[in-house]
Amino acid sequence: MKNMIYKALHLVCCVLVCSLFVGCDNFEREHTLKVYNWGDYIDEDLIIEFEEWYEEQTGEPVTVIYQTFDINEVMLAKIENGGADFDVVCPSEYIIERMLARELLQPIITEEFLAEINERDINYLGCVSPFITDLFTTLEAPEGINPMEYAVGYMWGTTGILYNAAFIDSEEAETWALMFDERLRGKILVKDAFRDVYSPILIYAKTLEAREAGVLSEDEYLPLDTIKELMYDDSDESIALVESYLKRMKELVAGWEADFGKEMMTQNKAWINLMWSGDAVWAIEEAETVGVELGYAVPREGSVMWFDGWVIPKYAVNLRAARYFVDFMCKPENAIRNMDATGYVSVVATEEVLEAMCDEELDTVCDLSYLFVDENGEPLEGSEAVHIDDVMYPDCSVVDRCGVMHDSGDRTDKMLEMWSRVKGDNLSVGMLVSIIVFFTLMLIYGVWRKVDAYRKRQKLLKRRRHHSERRR
Repeated sequence: MKNMIYKALHLVCCVLVCSLFVGCDNFEREHTLKVYNWGDYIDEDLIIEFEEWYEEQTGEPVTVIYQTFDINEVMLAKIENGGADFDVVCPSEYIIERMLARELLQPIITEEFLAEINERDINYLGCVSPFITDLFTTLEAPEGINPMEYAVGYMWGTTGILYNAAFIDSEEAETWALMFDERLRGKILVKDAFRDVYSPILIYAKTLEAREAGVLSEDEYLPLDTIKELMYDDSDESIALVESYLKRMKELVAGWEADFGKEMMTQNKAWINLMWSGDAVWAIEEAETVGVELGYAVPREGSVMWFDGWVIPKYAVNLRAARYFVDFMCKPENAIRNMDATGYVSVVATEEVLEAMCDEELDTVCDLSYLFVDENGEPLEGSEAVHIDDVMYPDCSVVDRCGVMHDSGDRTDKMLEMWSRVKGDNLSVGMLVSIIVFFTLMLIYGVWRKVDAYRKRQKLLKRRRHHSERRR
């Protein structure tokens, strides 16, 4: 009996100890914020400052674990498999749509959260430009789901052509035809992001088709409504059309880059690069320090206007800190710091931001009245003509020829297959011959090794039989 009591007490103690350890782990996780963002996409000092700010506001400690990714689909795969309990993630628009469709998100904007930050007078979500919030309303979502409750904008920009001014003039860069210019063979880089390449090339191909059919003259372009429709076009015909153009272009392409294109452009190793505006800003500034002049243009035929936004995954643990983090990033002074650190453009558009980003020494003047508006929807004073970096902040005339990408759902696999076909056979004849010769030699060597091994085994068996016979 005493033995049983001791055993029972021992079991209870073990359970209590285990529960204490589990409790400690839960306590630590509940006070940890896991953030998953693009690489080089934040002023990292703000991470530590958020930890201090959050404790000031709530009285609770928090430690931020910050991780980065380079490709939307890699991030999505981690969220989908359920093994990554990130609290805040920053996907692009079409991936936000996919995450909504697959029920992978929790709402950021709730009545309880708004009441809490309004009471503390720290509601910075309202600093996001109405232009951006209107774009979020265009996101596709299941019935009954309001995308604006599940995603808050972070950065936005355009896709265009970064070019070396020593070899390309600005007028040449204003058409996608430059990507097919034979004189640039081996000097062209393309962003390794199939959606950001597919849409602009489809716009260009459809423009040429319309001109050949006489629908457009040589100096006319597709209307914005048509460009917006093309953002949904993932038909077999359009995928095949884009593939035919990309296979022509790939003969000239030096490489498909995820991040090395900026450096190659600054080193004169490439002359043009299909890339995002934020990367272009970094490259232009970096190139200037080494005496290389780069420029950026959004072709007249039309292009993509992209945006990234904060979301809270289904498996998030620290929801409160996650919502506070999103709000903190919308604080105007933090938005300015993030822009200075990354070269990308924040969705936050207040008088404070406009004043900070305006530079009277710049020759470029942009109409940004679409972006900077007051609480009544009226343009902020002076926003119609701002001396500002026009790569970061596109003029309204550029915005009027750009569409927003959308998720292709089940059709995504078809587009990825096309992208793989285009990239997979991007080999010169010499390279192809070298690969064939290499594998042929490897095959011959492998066969020789097997034959040689067989001969050695036969010799060994023969010697063993000989020794055996001698013993007898």
